[in-house]
Amino acid sequence: MRIRLKDGLTIEERGWPGHFILARKCLFHRNTLIRYNDYAIVVSTVGLMQSQTIPHGFEEIGHNRFFETMAFHADQNDTRYYDADVSRQVRFESQWQIAEMDADDKANQMHDTVVREIAHRLRAGEDLGASAD
Repeated sequence: MRIRLKDGLTIEERGWPGHFILARKCLFHRNTLIRYNDYAIVVSTVGLMQSQTIPHGFEEIGHNRFFETMAFHADQNDTRYYDADVSRQVRFESQWQIAEMDADDKANQMHDTVVREIAHRLRAGEDLGASAD
């Protein structure tokens, strides 16, 4: 679903994982593209990674977390999908990880909060220059 606001901000929910090399094993994923002026930012949340060793179990996707949200500048060469350029991370202040396993509702809230924070920062004219990690 794409929402275009009066000020030119566009928020588009997309159906594929936006980051994480093992995302194909994650039952939870959200990928939101935020476009404003010259910026295209991807907010990605993944979690509930299925375990390879524990039947019907889940594994952490990182140290002490079952869900994580990250944001990246979109790949400038990809004008069809605007997928994340994971070498150009966008930092944010909002919560980015959840240590609980049964927390898909909290993961949705976490993702939406990051989308709102980044949209607010873009509207405020903040320079969201990429960091090379």
